[in-house]
Amino acid sequence: MAFVTPTATRWVAGVAALVLVLASVSFVVPVSGTVSPVSFDDTVKTGGTAVDVQQAKTDGFEVPVAQAHFSRYRYIIGYYGVGTAAADVASPESARQFGDPLAVFVSDYATVSPVLDEDDYLRTEHNRHPGWVEASDAVFVVDSDARIPSGPIVVPFSDPTAARSFTDEYGGTVVDWETLRERSESSLSGRLDAFESSVESHHDWADQTTAAREPLFDRPVSTVVGEDAPTIEAAVESAPEGTAVYVPPGTYSVDSIDVNRSITLLGAGNATHLVGDGNGTVVHVRADEAAVGNLSISGVGSVGTRRVRATNESVDWDTRVQLAYGRGDAGVVLDGATDSALRNVSIDTPASGVIVRESADSVLDNLTIRGAATPSEGFMGIVLIGEPSVVQHSTLLEGRDGVYTHRADGSVVRDNYMKGGRYGVHEMYTSDMLVADNVVRDERIGVIIMTRPVGNLVVGNDIRDSDFGFIPAGSNTYVADNVFANNEYGMDVSGDRQVYTRNVVVGNDIGVRGSSTFPTNVVVRNDIVGNDVQVESTLGPMRTWTTDGEGNYWGDLPLADEDRDGAYDRAFQPSGPIDAELGRHPGALVLSRSPVMDALRSARDEVAGLRGSGVVDAAPRTEPVRPATLASILGGDGTLLGKGGTTLDRDDTTAARESTAARGTNTTAETTMTEEANV
Repeated sequence: MAFVTPTATRWVAGVAALVLVLASVSFVVPVSGTVSPVSFDDTVKTGGTAVDVQQAKTDGFEVPVAQAHFSRYRYIIGYYGVGTAAADVASPESARQFGDPLAVFVSDYATVSPVLDEDDYLRTEHNRHPGWVEASDAVFVVDSDARIPSGPIVVPFSDPTAARSFTDEYGGTVVDWETLRERSESSLSGRLDAFESSVESHHDWADQTTAAREPLFDRPVSTVVGEDAPTIEAAVESAPEGTAVYVPPGTYSVDSIDVNRSITLLGAGNATHLVGDGNGTVVHVRADEAAVGNLSISGVGSVGTRRVRATNESVDWDTRVQLAYGRGDAGVVLDGATDSALRNVSIDTPASGVIVRESADSVLDNLTIRGAATPSEGFMGIVLIGEPSVVQHSTLLEGRDGVYTHRADGSVVRDNYMKGGRYGVHEMYTSDMLVADNVVRDERIGVIIMTRPVGNLVVGNDIRDSDFGFIPAGSNTYVADNVFANNEYGMDVSGDRQVYTRNVVVGNDIGVRGSSTFPTNVVVRNDIVGNDVQVESTLGPMRTWTTDGEGNYWGDLPLADEDRDGAYDRAFQPSGPIDAELGRHPGALVLSRSPVMDALRSARDEVAGLRGSGVVDAAPRTEPVRPATLASILGGDGTLLGKGGTTLDRDDTTAARESTAARGTNTTAETTMTEEANV
């Protein structure tokens, strides 16, 4: 007979009383009356990107919007982008969690004389704002030339004649609301295939771009410092284009080296040491197809950021960010240097290591950057601004952020090691970026995506010993095959239409934080095991983390699988007060099998008022998705293993996080947003 402590008895009694109270309450979904559109400012907004919204405000072009009123959700959801609204309304996740759409209203461009400017951005006559039309009464122009910075847009009209006139001028096809919804529907397998194809194409682009930069390091040497020219500056100034300047081993004091032609500056490895005067950037690269390799740099100036006065109204949001993050001191700056490269460069810096501005298709390979020991006193290891680049095989230690991006859409950051800073990878205003196979340790946040971008790929990373493994924003992010272990929080599920799959979330204080207001994120085929709290979720409606009959692995649960289909026979609520204690508390299993709990679970599935917040997995797996990876992290007795199989206990994990906390960190994305907004 199992021994039950007095504490256990009180716990069971308390939860049972709560269940009986809930079961006795009648929850009624009120009958909705007439639904009317509201001001878009009064909606809970999603979709679009911060670049779309900010640039539309600055330049005065249109982002078509929509608002959806659901039967089981008290708030009205506003969508930047009509296509996004159609996709969400058509999804089974929205129907299950929000209920039926009572009405969807969209921008009406039938009476505002829409035109496209030279950038194919949508504008209206005299900047008139369109009104609203119910989506079921509207027609929609798809596949026209109309676009916003993040891509093509759908343009709605209340009048089919006005829509056809638009297509006559700008191309496209006119469809109705049902057709638009059908076009927006996609199966999980289809989405996964598309994501995997995108990952592959990003790697292919990075491989091809790297290969294309290889000849820069095979150029014939035209000038040897100390033989053909007395100084590095003189050698760089005299070397013919298409040749290399060789700097023999030694320590060289330099003021600032300007590489303003297509040449390559090569050293003999770390034995070639360039030392700046501590008052600025050491090497400026200002030419296409230029390169720097095989040397070390120190003596960088200490200015990390050029701050802009908030009262200067002539500086727009984009320029403000670029000045703040891309105009400080660095070991190397690539400025308008398309198709350039850095390879085998070591940099010690109190500010930034490398800044890449408007230098498309550049490659940063095998760099070692050591920043300030205190993040608040240092700056970024690598900054990418304005164009896509490749960052790979590099070591980024301490400083503020390992890699920071601003509007560097399409970049690839892969196979890097980051440790001891604020954030490992920090994406701002950046979409369609691949962050793959990086190892991150002892950071405030391993990977953070902010400012509502779209189409990012976070794949195969291993993030441990940090405050937070992963925090996303935006939509349509692919989060797959990552390891989040031994952190305070493993990963955050937020944003809209994100897909989380095949991630291993183990040994964290809190495995997953479900913080999204929207239920449209797909969380399936993940191993979420051995966390002190598996799921923390207090915001938004109840989310179902099951798709097409597949759920996640939560460890060996004391539940039945009578039909042996690989899933337990009942739903599992990892955020619930009872299911969260299964396998830990002797009274939880007994209470979970009680008739009143069966009735409550059934009522919860049918009645919105009983759902509250939280997470439920309708088909929890009986076996892990990635057993080999899980076994390599956990010992045979379920203990968390560190590097080389060393057993980690709670003292080890707490000490790692306390060292991060001592640097004045904060784990909330909201605080981070405030910091960025106040640059």
